[in-house]
Amino acid sequence: MIRVLLADDEDLMRAGLRMMLETQPDLVVVGEAADGREAARLAAATAPDVVLMDIRMPVQDGVAATRAITAAGAGAPRVLILTTFELDEYVFAAIRAGAAGFLLKRSPPEILIDGIRTVAAGDALLGPSVTRRLLAEFARSAPVPPDPETARRLARLTEREHDVLLLLGRGLSNAEIAARLHIGAATVKTHVTRVLDKLGLRDRVHAVVFAFDHGLVTPKGS
Repeated sequence: MIRVLLADDEDLMRAGLRMMLETQPDLVVVGEAADGREAARLAAATAPDVVLMDIRMPVQDGVAATRAITAAGAGAPRVLILTTFELDEYVFAAIRAGAAGFLLKRSPPEILIDGIRTVAAGDALLGPSVTRRLLAEFARSAPVPPDPETARRLARLTEREHDVLLLLGRGLSNAEIAARLHIGAATVKTHVTRVLDKLGLRDRVHAVVFAFDHGLVTPKGS
């Protein structure tokens, strides 16, 4: 069973989500929160697999709540952001804070349900085209040189893994990376897994953030 926590300040929205999710045999709603602070508290108390997080809420918004929830590290619940606007500036902040991806509130029920299953399985929910738009947003801040610990982790990457990280940072999909490096898709998947493990990153979206934040890629993809 995939345990889901709902966080939204609209009662009707939460009720509708609960009704929809509980029609699925592999999903169970373990709690509801009307603001970000309550969401963070319930996430610690109920240990959900996925938190379905509204971005704009009273008391504490979804960005701050996401940061609090993901601070627990590798064992933290996965946060899936629900937003009204695809390019909402808060979405970018939530991705930086550790969210595994986002969905539009107007998404069809099957997309939402599949999205929950996707992030519960450890994958990120951002397509390559969205990732490329995120790059432009992240470009607004200057890169930060790797600290000694980050530099040590980078040094653990093989030459091929470093190449894969750079291509991830440019928003390429596994298929595109495979074509660029002339290797198989299964090999790319293995390299991506190793890159994430060695750098201590949650998923490929945060590999993009990492590469951009540390100046490994630039807005022009160099």
